Amino acid sequence: MLEQLSTHLVVDDRLRTAGICLAVDYGARNDPDGRGGLAHCLEHLLMAYPVNAGTSLCEHVERLGGSANAETGLEHMLFHAQVLAEDTEKVLALLQDAIWRPQHDADLVASELEVVLQELAAAAADPLDVVQDAFLTDLFPGHPLGRPVGGSVDEVRSLGIADIDTGHQEYFLPSRCALVVVAPEAPAGLPAGATVGGPLSAAPRRTVPQPLGRVAHRPPAWPDAFTWVSVGGRSAAADAPGSHSYQVLAELFGGSPSSPLYRKLRGERGLAYSFQAWHRGYTEAGAWRVLVGTDAGKGEEVVDVVIEALGEMARGGPAPDDLLAARKQARSKIRFGLESPLDHARLLARQRVADPSWTAEGEEAALAAVTAEEIAASAANILDDLVVTIRPEKS
Repeated sequence: MLEQLSTHLVVDDRLRTAGICLAVDYGARNDPDGRGGLAHCLEHLLMAYPVNAGTSLCEHVERLGGSANAETGLEHMLFHAQVLAEDTEKVLALLQDAIWRPQHDADLVASELEVVLQELAAAAADPLDVVQDAFLTDLFPGHPLGRPVGGSVDEVRSLGIADIDTGHQEYFLPSRCALVVVAPEAPAGLPAGATVGGPLSAAPRRTVPQPLGRVAHRPPAWPDAFTWVSVGGRSAAADAPGSHSYQVLAELFGGSPSSPLYRKLRGERGLAYSFQAWHRGYTEAGAWRVLVGTDAGKGEEVVDVVIEALGEMARGGPAPDDLLAARKQARSKIRFGLESPLDHARLLARQRVADPSWTAEGEEAALAAVTAEEIAASAANILDDLVVTIRPEKS
């Protein structure tokens, strides 16, 4: 594993707690065919298996007064903890044992997979969760980016201890990783042989680009009930020129009172209580969307307002004061993330596992440099192949 590992240490002697995050270049899109949900289930189990012949990593950390968690995305996994500074070395050692040397147990696998099924059931009962998976399925039909991170119920039910072990050995361990520690002093428990702040090894990225087909345009079947509406389209890939303009465009369409869409959708029309917009860049392309919850009979008007706002943005770009506010909103999200040791570790690990040259300063500079013309071009691109996905739908 050390051949694929880079370690990044941030020392800030003002801190009294430490943030630790390990990012792994393996996500749900990398699951083998018919084994959807494998990465997500492996994430659960690595956090649940006992370490040092004791309790789980999560319980160890909680008993020290800290917190630990993990998450699986389409193209990466994160394992993280925040602890009192004096416990940094102990938790760092426990994390490495849990993640790299798991003690597979058939009974625990069976019970934790049942927990995952309960998680899937809860998500399936929540239209806010369902609409986000459905939007990506419409945006990337038949492509790994359109897979639900948790897999299907049938796929999860088909998994067993052999699949978990194979997933760990053949998919997880060979993937490159970035370990970040943000603490008041350097811990002694950094992996031997790892290069602090050094470049990643020559290990290739886990994700191999795959051709994209056309998006799926499905006429919404509007229900007589409160509806979640996702409106958006494909945006720039994670490392593509122009990706930062989609981030700023999201701020212009987000739920802040400073956004032009807020003024139209909430202030002038009263169509939504809260909504949000965001851009996520992946290997082949990105996904940009506005997500709005609205009452029965108002969904079509919501879509019309978003399309109207995108059209205005595509034709003339944002007003100068709106652009300035949106750029500052995007930059502040980076800055605020650096103020918490855990958020700082998560941000740095997530970015460095994909791009070892990434810096917060460089990201801020790129966001601050986004122009009105770039925003207009991004809005026009979204309009060119717009996707509208709603949940629930009329049965």
